[in-house]
Amino acid sequence: MSSSISMKILISLKLVVGLLLSTVGIFRCQASPPRYTFVVEETPYKRLCSTKNILTVNGQFPGPTLYAHAGDIVVVDVYNKGNRNITIHWHGVKQPRNPWSDGPDYITQCPIQPGARFTQTIIFSSEEGTLWWHAHSEWDRATVHGAIVVYPKKGATYPFPKPHAEFPIILGEWWKEDIGQLYNETIQSGGDPNNSSAFLINGQPGDLYPCSKPDTFKLIVDYGKTYLLRLINSAVQEMMFFAIANHNVTVVGSDASYTKPFSTDYVTISPGQTIDLLLNADQSPNNYYIAAKAYVGGAGIAYDNTTTTAILRYHGNSNSSPTSLPNIPSHNNTNASVHFTSKLKSLADKKHPIDLPVSTTLALSAPPLTYCKLTITMSMGHLEVFYVVGRGLGNFDKDKDPLTYNLVDPPLQNTIAVPVNGWTTIRFKADNPGVWFMHCHLDRHMSWGMDMTFIVKNGKGLQAQILPPPQGMPPC
Repeated sequence: MSSSISMKILISLKLVVGLLLSTVGIFRCQASPPRYTFVVEETPYKRLCSTKNILTVNGQFPGPTLYAHAGDIVVVDVYNKGNRNITIHWHGVKQPRNPWSDGPDYITQCPIQPGARFTQTIIFSSEEGTLWWHAHSEWDRATVHGAIVVYPKKGATYPFPKPHAEFPIILGEWWKEDIGQLYNETIQSGGDPNNSSAFLINGQPGDLYPCSKPDTFKLIVDYGKTYLLRLINSAVQEMMFFAIANHNVTVVGSDASYTKPFSTDYVTISPGQTIDLLLNADQSPNNYYIAAKAYVGGAGIAYDNTTTTAILRYHGNSNSSPTSLPNIPSHNNTNASVHFTSKLKSLADKKHPIDLPVSTTLALSAPPLTYCKLTITMSMGHLEVFYVVGRGLGNFDKDKDPLTYNLVDPPLQNTIAVPVNGWTTIRFKADNPGVWFMHCHLDRHMSWGMDMTFIVKNGKGLQAQILPPPQGMPPC
């Protein structure tokens, strides 16, 4: 980015924009693409001693997992059999030249109305690792979400030893009240929503909550084997701390990009973020608690102070109860959160090089201002994909802080947490034509207007032109 001029913007408006269409197609050497069917419908689910109807995909909560290889094209037929408008977003998928299937309602598409269908094309490129999909209309993603697993290209391997098995671990939230009602009440009041009633691991609250012990999620492992945990934070309102009693994990990826491995006894994960973890089952065969709870850095903020649990169970052990809970940082431990996040570094080797832009130019639709360095005030951000080159606490110093930027192995991410009273600097290459939604991934903030769009214009050459919109796009 140019260092000649800087500006500060408080994001407050959602920009709804249109694009000129091109007639350029996209061609891939792939047989008939994998095809999935998503049926969005109301389904009764019992949690915390009571039953309510929730929106699900194919009756599952969490929803089905999508599988692909790097560079694949996947087609998903979405049928809305629910009682309100819906859209589906493929979080972290770059979708080259294809914003039409990105999913944010009233940004790149009108929502899918009840009784209607929309066929979405998911174009993978360089992503490898864990992503996820979720509803992108109001707060429906609280129950409409699932994992996306992107394997290396066929014939390629992981940059770490192949694990014995892999498991998605999805963190979430549960409200006893209806999510649509919660959203409407929050919008009408202009304040914070009610705290969630429970946190979840793979859709289950865990045995510390009432009426929840029998259905607590259990991860069964064999002693001496290594497992890949694909950790996803689908929570609507909270960052989370995550840990496994008596076990360290090795971080090997984040947001479908490989990282330099490092060992840790806890994880900090933002809403929308994914972290890939290797777990060595190297402890004495027993039952061990897996646990997660909220990280809330700001003072005076109401939050759900409960803890969700699952159980890591070794095959062959005869114990019925798990050990004590893992040591998880306190809810306001900003130093622990920043310490974990600062250890994320791109793998940056010959097989996985970084492509770090030296400069980035943004043209903002806010005359008479046109700048090349942009400062955005927000607490949590989700864009398409970018390098996180710097972060720190306190006020940003435009002269000193750029000298600390990591331009060697910065992590490639699609979701960032800006620390309380701190700053984060990102760099990205605007090489994907389309309209791309950037917003706070704490949904209450997005509903208050903490969002914006980036418009990337067509470039030179056929492969730098936006694709034409598909047939059957939902009408408004």
